[in-house]
Amino acid sequence: MTTTTAAPTVSTALATPRVSALRQLPLLLRWQARRMASALPLLVLVQILLSVATVIGYGLLVGQPAPAEALYLATGAPTVSLVMVGLVMTPQLVVQSRTEGSADWMRTLPVPRELFLAADLLVWTLIALPGVVLGVLAGVLRFHVHLAPTWWLLPTALVVSLTAAAVGYAMAWLLPGTIAQLMSQVLVFVVLLFSPVSFPADRMPAWLQHAHHWLPIQPMAEAVRAGLAPGSFTVPGRSVAVMLTWCVVCVAGAAFALRRRA
Repeated sequence: MTTTTAAPTVSTALATPRVSALRQLPLLLRWQARRMASALPLLVLVQILLSVATVIGYGLLVGQPAPAEALYLATGAPTVSLVMVGLVMTPQLVVQSRTEGSADWMRTLPVPRELFLAADLLVWTLIALPGVVLGVLAGVLRFHVHLAPTWWLLPTALVVSLTAAAVGYAMAWLLPGTIAQLMSQVLVFVVLLFSPVSFPADRMPAWLQHAHHWLPIQPMAEAVRAGLAPGSFTVPGRSVAVMLTWCVVCVAGAAFALRRRA
């Protein structure tokens, strides 16, 4: 009798945390959305303007580009939007929450730290998506290019956004606040001017091309570009591996930082 009564007890004990986590994640998402309610519309508007302004601004610089250059510019805008939200906005607001103490208060809640991380990354990923759509539309209208989005563009955009947000999140938690904010400012220029997002990589110096082989920005741009114009671009398997490696390492680093500070 002892054996037959113990089995259902163990099963229930294993199932309870799983159900609890599934219930806690939507509650955390709702709580994050309400906490950011005043700033959320402005954040979405800023990243939409950034995406569209990238198309218009590059158009002013290059005038009427050749078809190949126009395709790079039109497909680069959505990547810029995704990367900027993750690498620039995310660390700045996470550092702000650490400074004002709201991040420390959240850690006092009886919720696993990994769920905090998952909720934050999902919020930043959703914030980035409107700018991607409008950036693509702006590129098509401005440069008169033909795009053929594939069915895997949406999951690719989610992975790119998640990777960028994970890098920014890890940067904000692992570095001192001042350093993280300065790095986010520097990354604005790196992404816009010194990354092969809106132009081919062979225009950069050899040393910078080699550096981008190991950084996540070029693989992100290649993945989004191939998803928007599969007839003109491809994404190498190595780029996918580099991007996923950055995503996994940064998520693990952010989770480690949250547990350590807890």
